[in-house]
Amino acid sequence: MADSVRVFFFGLDSNLAKTMGRELGQGFEFRQCSSLEMPGEIEELRAWWDVILVDLTDVGCDGNLDAAFALLGQVNRLEQPPPIVAILDGEDRRLVVKAIERGAFDTMTGPADLNELRVVLRRAQKYREAERELARLRTEQTGPRQVCDLIGASQPMQEVFGMAEKVAGYDINVLITGETGTGKELLARAVHRMSPRQSNAFVAFSCVNLPETLIEDELFGHERGAFTGAISTRRGRVESADGGTLFLDEIGDLGVGLQPKLLRVLQERTFERLGSNHSQTVNTRVLSATNQDLPTLVRQNRFREDLYYRLNVVEIHLPPLRERKDDIQYLAQHFLERFAKQFNKEVRRFSPWALHALEEYDWPGNVRELSNTVERAVALAQTGTIDVWHLTRSARDVSRAAVLARTYEGEVREFKRRLILRTLRECGWRKAESARMLGVARTYLHRLINQLDIREEGEGEVDLTEPSTPPQHLV
Repeated sequence: MADSVRVFFFGLDSNLAKTMGRELGQGFEFRQCSSLEMPGEIEELRAWWDVILVDLTDVGCDGNLDAAFALLGQVNRLEQPPPIVAILDGEDRRLVVKAIERGAFDTMTGPADLNELRVVLRRAQKYREAERELARLRTEQTGPRQVCDLIGASQPMQEVFGMAEKVAGYDINVLITGETGTGKELLARAVHRMSPRQSNAFVAFSCVNLPETLIEDELFGHERGAFTGAISTRRGRVESADGGTLFLDEIGDLGVGLQPKLLRVLQERTFERLGSNHSQTVNTRVLSATNQDLPTLVRQNRFREDLYYRLNVVEIHLPPLRERKDDIQYLAQHFLERFAKQFNKEVRRFSPWALHALEEYDWPGNVRELSNTVERAVALAQTGTIDVWHLTRSARDVSRAAVLARTYEGEVREFKRRLILRTLRECGWRKAESARMLGVARTYLHRLINQLDIREEGEGEVDLTEPSTPPQHLV
């Protein structure tokens, strides 16, 4: 049957497997392996199975139990692994938790009630279908763009990338604004790498929380004997960036006493080391960044107006992560792959609940906080999948109710809705053009718009998420 649930059974009791395969009846296809080892015809099975059923009620000694959990780990390391349902002997909470940690989708107590088993297997099949649909939609969607180390698919980030590419080739100063953790230094490095100065030095310096005398020495250097302890001549950051790019982070914290010296570098391309009367000439491009409102600092006489205009020939604003949530899945996957390689772990994906939790959270620490959260999750994960409980408490708790209320069908529906909405907006709500971009017939797009209750801005939109009972292992 086309809609049959294809179940592959692992267990030591061959009689139980035969009985279960017979009793499940119509709507289920059943194959078995009377051992706890992965069969040789794995490639054939990967194209066939929907659900894996593992019997842990008769594993007996610890050796067999270890083999069973090793099997669960092997399954979850497969590309697009199927959901695993584990039948356990009794209600040992530690065993249940261990099975879930090894990647079980659901558990039930043996001997299995056939009616309950049918429900669990069908639910697991729906999970499998939804994952396949999500994977298909994500491959059809326009992928993220990467400029050097910056990643983004959202419209705000496309505008950032476009502006960076435009200004990179011109020897002008750029002011990068945005909240802490948005990636301002990464953007500065991207501008440098796309510029004619890319073969020369990129020198970064943060002006935050340092005494003015130390900042002056760091930026401009000193001559031997300029002060106690100056036993040799030292080049500053401005001189080290000669021919290249100087990036000044948190420029709003630069002291008023040093601002004229930096202005002189920008206007005349000259400076003097501490303890020297000799002016030196440099050819340095200055990129700066701040999370403060510089015009307000100018009005408060805490920042020179002429310096502000010299630094701000072009301003590029990096939006906070909460304003570009379409980028979260791509950034999270990028960090997952980076830390999995760094930690030498076989972690490959996020569960739909974990991904939804990441997208629901507002990320006050922006991309930096997301990176730290994924790093922690990869370190804690014991299987190939990161789940909700691997996330930090802040990311986990803020969306717990929403995550537990979502169904996989709802996830697919919401993903389609976001994709179509974004395409319609990009095409100015021209449905023919949107259909071409999505690669679907216009009539099919109209049907999806009606099914998903998508309305043009101003008409009002409704939330289509449907509450349902979550799988047992998340309750």
